[in-house]
Formats: sequence, C-alpha cells, structure tokens
Amino acid sequence: MTEPAARSIEDPKTTIDQLAERIEDLSRVIARQAATIERMVDTAKARADRDRAGADLPLVVELFALYADTAACAATAQSPRERDAFDAMATRVERLIVGRGGSLVTPRPNSPFDALTMEASDVTPTDDPAADRTVDGLIQPGLTVSGRSIRPATVVVRRYVER
Repeated sequence: MTEPAARSIEDPKTTIDQLAERIEDLSRVIARQAATIERMVDTAKARADRDRAGADLPLVVELFALYADTAACAATAQSPRERDAFDAMATRVERLIVGRGGSLVTPRPNSPFDALTMEASDVTPTDDPAADRTVDGLIQPGLTVSGRSIRPATVVVRRYVER
C-alpha cells in the first residue's frame, strides 16, 4: 500500500502540469480565434464602409442628373399642372438619392459660401460687410456622397465692395 500512496502524491503534480499545458494550449487557441474574429469584423466593416462610400456612386450620379433634368422641366413648365408633376418627380428622385447615401447641396440666399461644396459662378457686389462671401442665389444644386463633394453647387456669391 505504500506504493499507491506514493503514486497518488506524484499524480497530483503530473496532473497539475498536464492541466497547465492544456490551459496554455487553450489560451493559444482562444487567442487565435479572437484574432480571426477581429479580422472578420474589420473586413465586414471595411466592406460596409466601401459599400456606403462608393458602391452606389454611379447610380447616385445618374439620379442626380435625372433630378437636375426634372427640376429644369419644373422651372420651365408651361402650366401649374405640369410644374406640380415635375416637382413631385424631382422630390421622389431626391428621396432616392438620399436613400443611396447622397445629399443635395442647395444653399439658400444669405448662407455662407463653402468652397468645399460650392462653386462661385458669378460675383455680385454688396455694400454690406456682413453679406461678404454669402450666397446671393443658387444656379444649380450640388451633390455630396458620404461627406465627399461630387458636384459642387453653382452659386452667385456676394462680395463686399467698400465705397
């Protein structure tokens, strides 16, 4: 019986060593799995960002052209009924643009001129220093997609002229 008692004393140490090895092995496996999951998540996020940023860009640009055409038709319509129909169509196209990640740039008069999203087609003088570099009028709307200017809005800008 002394032999089994001696074996039971050695067995716990061997068992603990084996458990420690298994724990180390499992730790390595879990670390590899965590790294793989992180890579998969990063790849999915990158794909989603790419999809949002540019996958629909050609479609949004074409929708913007359609919007510009319908807005021009509405502005030159011969009757209120035609104007209303073209306005309704332009509104629907605008919703499609927004639904695909685009945004129309339609600055109103007196809004500050933003060189990132607007292009000054003409300059009109003003004697009001507070109106310097503000929009006097919109000639054509612009388009941004995911915060990036695709087509700048064409505007008339006020410029202060001291008299």
